Amino acid sequence: MVSLTTMALLAVTITWLFSTTLHRQAVDDGEGLAQTYVTLGVQGTITPALTDFWGSEPGSIGSSLAGELDLIVRSNTIAPLDALTLYNTDGQALYYSGGDARDAPPADARLLDLATSSGRPESEVVEVDGANQLRVYVPVTYGDSYAGAHGIAVVEIPWTATQQFVANAVLTIAGVVAVILLLAWLLLYRTVHRASRRLREQSEENERLALQDALTGLPNRRLLNDRLDRAISAAERNKKSLALMMIDVDRFKEVNDTLGHDRGDALLVQIAERLADVLRDADTVARLGGDEFAVLAPVVGSLTDADRLARRVHSVFDEPFVVGDLVLHVEASLGVAVLPEHAVDGTELMQRADTAMYAAKASHVGVLMYEPGEDGNSTDRLVLLGDLRSALGTRQLSVHYQPKVDLGSMQAVGMEALLRWNHPTRGNIPPNDFIPLAERTGLIHGLTRYVLELVLNQMAEWDRIGEDFAHLPVAVNLSARNLIEPSFADFVEDLLASHQIEPERLELEVTESALIEDPVRSHEMLHKLAGLGVTLAVDDFGTGYTSMAQLEAMPLTTLKIDRSFVMRLAEDPGGATLVKAMVDLAHEFGLEVVAEGVEDEEVTARLQALGCDVGQGYLWSRPVAGDALPEVLFGLTFRRAKAVMPVLSPTNARD
Repeated sequence: MVSLTTMALLAVTITWLFSTTLHRQAVDDGEGLAQTYVTLGVQGTITPALTDFWGSEPGSIGSSLAGELDLIVRSNTIAPLDALTLYNTDGQALYYSGGDARDAPPADARLLDLATSSGRPESEVVEVDGANQLRVYVPVTYGDSYAGAHGIAVVEIPWTATQQFVANAVLTIAGVVAVILLLAWLLLYRTVHRASRRLREQSEENERLALQDALTGLPNRRLLNDRLDRAISAAERNKKSLALMMIDVDRFKEVNDTLGHDRGDALLVQIAERLADVLRDADTVARLGGDEFAVLAPVVGSLTDADRLARRVHSVFDEPFVVGDLVLHVEASLGVAVLPEHAVDGTELMQRADTAMYAAKASHVGVLMYEPGEDGNSTDRLVLLGDLRSALGTRQLSVHYQPKVDLGSMQAVGMEALLRWNHPTRGNIPPNDFIPLAERTGLIHGLTRYVLELVLNQMAEWDRIGEDFAHLPVAVNLSARNLIEPSFADFVEDLLASHQIEPERLELEVTESALIEDPVRSHEMLHKLAGLGVTLAVDDFGTGYTSMAQLEAMPLTTLKIDRSFVMRLAEDPGGATLVKAMVDLAHEFGLEVVAEGVEDEEVTARLQALGCDVGQGYLWSRPVAGDALPEVLFGLTFRRAKAVMPVLSPTNARD
């Protein structure tokens, strides 16, 4: 409506401009033509007649001029005229081409005054709108000079034809403009309408994509949160319980890396379809991203009902998936939490379900109901995580070093770097309290890099001051997340180069469980690190499920036996058999064996008897700060020297 009104106003404006211009042009044309008559006829013919009869009676002048004007009008070849009238300065008609002079219309007195004014008078135009006519008054002058000329008569010429042309032209122009603008408006309306429709459709599509997963078509996290809020409100009104399940596909990254992302996507689509088929109409299954799914059951009768529903959901993974020409057996970990039994709001419910899912993955049980004892995301842990983020780059975090001793020579052959956190209000926090938290949140990436920076700074400082033990390798622990970080090897290479530390002086330790979490990418990263020249060790061996084939395929140099096996040596004879098997296996693969947790001489003797190469534990030293390490290593040297010193008899002593 607005655009149509605008077009109408534009049409009126354009028509008015054209009308004004044509009207002005018509007036100019009429005046110009009248001037032509006067110049060619009246001035050239009538004026001499007036001169000849100057001073004669008006009647005789009129009689003389009448014949002259009549001849001009009848023989006119310039343009046809409806009428022509000659008035004297008194307003008396001297000639009227339309008939008798007495029938001529009266002259305009104002124009007669102008015609007889001093100086050469100008012609005037009077518009008679009612008659659709122009009346052009042209003065007839006597004399050649401008100062001496004076008017002696006035010629009136009606200009009806031109004015009619103007009126017709205006109507024609108005019609053309109206049609053109109407067509332009229709074209503009059609274009704008199409563009508006496309924008509306795009907006609707964007809104749909904002609430749905592009790959599976399932609701995404945003839509799930919205439905969860609605379900919580309904459950509170009706005094009912609701359940939320978090699902993670086990080893999905291995499927992607081995078979390609296309087949990985096809697998996710099939999983989504199976989950949707097994649920009730009121339930919601959503894809949160990657291989993570969630199921919202807005109404459950009890914890037992929630567990039963969770196991039915998990059963979709019992049957293999067919992806192209491959048959894939896929497992998943599912955690379930119930409101209000386990949480008070949606955020807490999602955290609790996520906690249960991680516990299910760690214990390989498939389905697990949330239990408070398994909560790694409690308020206290979240506060601790925030404090850990703040502690990065500060003196709260430091590295201590524990020597590793050759069990044959009892000399220090290396050391392990261990992170310590001295909290400003909580004091010293054990690594087991904050390292797993960092691994689960992704903070472990920054934490590992920070530890490596501290260690290499310390090694460079030992080199600078010329410490005797500076050549000893230092071991740093890695997380499973570091092994799947694409840029980690480049970071280590740059760090070694910037500190001018030989690569073989840095040893990186990886837990056995980290090696099997994502074996494809882990092996790839280990080979990249080995290519830099650093040495690699598998830590906590015996607690995971690493096969001999995996050990043989990895570029390892050291195998560290977990302290739990070492501590059993003094009490359990069967423990010696396990340790002996590990030592023989490692030696078979050409690996050096390090025993952790050595605390007494008896265990040391047993390890020596079993062929273990290196020991590490409180028997020799607790972890100490870098500046205290020289004293510790000196004590180890003195202890070794004392152990091998011969016992002197009194006779020998006197000698």
